[in-house]
Formats: sequence, C-alpha cells, structure tokens
Amino acid sequence: MIAVTILMLAVAGPIYAASRAIVAAQIARDQLTASYLAQEGIEYVRAMRDDEYLAAYAAGGTAVSKTAWTSFLADPLSDTATISGCETTTCTLDPFLPMGTGNGSALSPCSSSACAPLYLANGVYTEQSGISGAVKTPFTRTVRAFAVASYGERIVSTVYWSFHGSPYWIVVTDYLTPWQ
Repeated sequence: MIAVTILMLAVAGPIYAASRAIVAAQIARDQLTASYLAQEGIEYVRAMRDDEYLAAYAAGGTAVSKTAWTSFLADPLSDTATISGCETTTCTLDPFLPMGTGNGSALSPCSSSACAPLYLANGVYTEQSGISGAVKTPFTRTVRAFAVASYGERIVSTVYWSFHGSPYWIVVTDYLTPWQ
C-alpha cells in the first residue's frame, strides 16, 4: 500500500506539471494571436489614412495633406473612408469587406448588443460566418478612435477572448497624424 502511494505521488506531480504547461502554452498561443489581430486593427486604420492621402495626392492641389486628413475624419455618412464614426461608438473590423467605414464596410459600428466574434476562414480572420469552412474563434476585435486636440487621432484596437471561463484582452494603441 505504501509503495502504491509513493508511486502515485511520483507520477501525479509530473502529470500535474505537464497539464499546467499545456494550459500555459494555450494561453500564450491565444495571446500571440490576439496581439496580431489587435495590431492588424491599427494597421488597417493606418491604411485608410494612407489611402486618403494617395487619393488627395492623385487629385493634386496645394493642401494635399490637409485635404486627405479632412477626408479621413469626414462624416461617417459619406462615401469616403472615415474614422469619425468610431469616435462615438465601438467599431469592428472585417478585412473581407471593402475598405471604409459604415454598414457594409470593413470598419463598422458594433450592433447594440455586442460586437461580432471572429471566424477563421481560409487562413483569414473575418466576421463572415457564412464562408465555406469558417470556424468560430474565441476572439472579438474592436476599434475606437479618439480625437487628440486638432492634430491627430488616438486609435485603440482591442481583442477580447475567454479561455476556460477567464476573460483576457490585448490592447494596442497608436497615434495617427496628418502626413505633413
């Protein structure tokens, strides 16, 4: 009986340590994925700003940077890529949709109940559940914009997820300014 007890203790310790190591590895994997998803949110908004600059540059004029920045911050009901709609509400990002903001665009306000979870479809994270082979993930991404005086925007991209009943989140913040 004593030999069995000693053997159980000798085996139980390493098994417990291995199970904790597996859980730690799963949490680290999710943190890495979430940090990439949050950074993608920042990069997408930066691409929206750059797109406006390139459009204004192609159109010509004397105040290209100011024109592009004004378009970037324009009214969310316009047809241009704007960020101001994400100053008043939390937005979600779906790179499968056309660049811009508003309903039907990549950056759109969350519904009144909650932001949509992300699905993994063909190696791309999206909010589109109807894509063939799309698998629901535990991640939800939000993007917010906050005006910083008259010279910039603070962009906050957050990814939330839950693992074994514990909530986790990653927040990435960046500041965007006009080109010149």
